Amino acid sequence: MVAVAEATGRYARRVAIWTAERTVDEPLVRRLLAQFPELRPPRSLRPLSEGWDYAIWAVDEAWAFRFPRRTMVVPGTEREIAALPRLAPLLPLPVPEPVFVGGPTDDFPWPFFGSRLLPGRELGELSLDDAGREAVGVQLAGFLRALHTVDVDVDLPPDANRRADMRERVPKTREQLAELERLGIWHSTPEVETILAEAERLPPPALDAVVHGDLHFRQLLATDAGELTGVLDWVDLCRSDPAVDLSMLWAYLPPRARPAFLEAYGMVDDAQLLRARVVALSVWGALANYGHAEGHAGIAAEALSGLRRALS
Repeated sequence: MVAVAEATGRYARRVAIWTAERTVDEPLVRRLLAQFPELRPPRSLRPLSEGWDYAIWAVDEAWAFRFPRRTMVVPGTEREIAALPRLAPLLPLPVPEPVFVGGPTDDFPWPFFGSRLLPGRELGELSLDDAGREAVGVQLAGFLRALHTVDVDVDLPPDANRRADMRERVPKTREQLAELERLGIWHSTPEVETILAEAERLPPPALDAVVHGDLHFRQLLATDAGELTGVLDWVDLCRSDPAVDLSMLWAYLPPRARPAFLEAYGMVDDAQLLRARVVALSVWGALANYGHAEGHAGIAAEALSGLRRALS
């Protein structure tokens, strides 16, 4: 869901920003699945999830098929297909591993893939108390420590969205937050500009760690008890500063839970903490806009509460 996180105020005023290039409906899914004799015909189909750039369909309650909805995410889809099978065995939480890889057809011009359906619900759908969030944070920290130190034989590009470069990210974040104020769903505080101005003075970061690239509460699956069961949506997999994946520290965890996260994750310097805080304001601001525009009250509520936590 990279584009959700990249939406700025001037673009968000255009209603069409949330409208996909392709509608992935059941007749289309059935036609595309005909590429796989093992699944023909599917016993059951149901829409599982939909974001700005992908539609996910559950097939036979065993497989999750991921279909691009925009041309711009196709390189990321190809990267997922190539990298996730190599990355998955090295990580402590499940990630989608492509088993069925489909090619373009006359009525669908892009590659797509199916992986085993992971259990759990989106983390943002769970009503966890502070202790539950802290437990999630410790699990996530262990996963990110493994990811950010992994040695994987895959050619990954630097982050094209430059999330860790505060010269790019700070102006974008100002626009995103200004749009929320224009919509009347959030109001800034003096602390926001203090954080952004300090971050804008940071030098460019090193781009050497393997990162998820767009990690937030919609990309994590968990049981109702808060046990993480999967990490989704790797379209932004790249090399960058680990800070871009640490925004959950600020926006998902209450202040009392942050020390446990940092203890489980390991050393993070002050510049990385500041970069992560700005990324939290940016991504959660975009998610609040998306939830508001699309009528997803739960997403908007979690995103807005995350903005408040990021300023705590």
